[in-house]
Amino acid sequence: MIRAVTKSAEDTKELAAAVAAFVKSGDILLLAGDLGAGKTTFAQGFGRALGVDEPITSPTFTLMRPYQGRLRLLHCDVYRLDHLQEILDLGISELVDDESVALVEWGDHAEPVLPPDFLEVHIAYGGSEEERRLQFRWVGSDWSARAPALRRALDRWSSAP
Repeated sequence: MIRAVTKSAEDTKELAAAVAAFVKSGDILLLAGDLGAGKTTFAQGFGRALGVDEPITSPTFTLMRPYQGRLRLLHCDVYRLDHLQEILDLGISELVDDESVALVEWGDHAEPVLPPDFLEVHIAYGGSEEERRLQFRWVGSDWSARAPALRRALDRWSSAP
């Protein structure tokens, strides 16, 4: 697990950009945390690093928004879905292909029905209004192989060994 602390929304976006440097086509990242903790802020920095030019907004009511960058970004939000079958019906796993990556807000709710290789980013409120505490947990061999390099890239924000 990697733990990190950001001091502002822009700092969170910079950290997300550092994470985006490690993604490859077919990756799924689960964004978890309380309402308003910064999941969409993370998505904005992540998308900017992928070369997305248009504004990234929360897909809470549309469930999924695609954006084009160096990889297609599928920004999903499963907050309003009540059952795992609804998440399956959304087809995230099938839509993530060799030209795209997915960010799934409230992704911890979707974990049981997603492929067994992903990076979970849990975002929590910190000690001040702007501070955020992030925890990165990888599942599967693909992210495990990238974890040491990711840890080094996030060292600037490191909060614990």
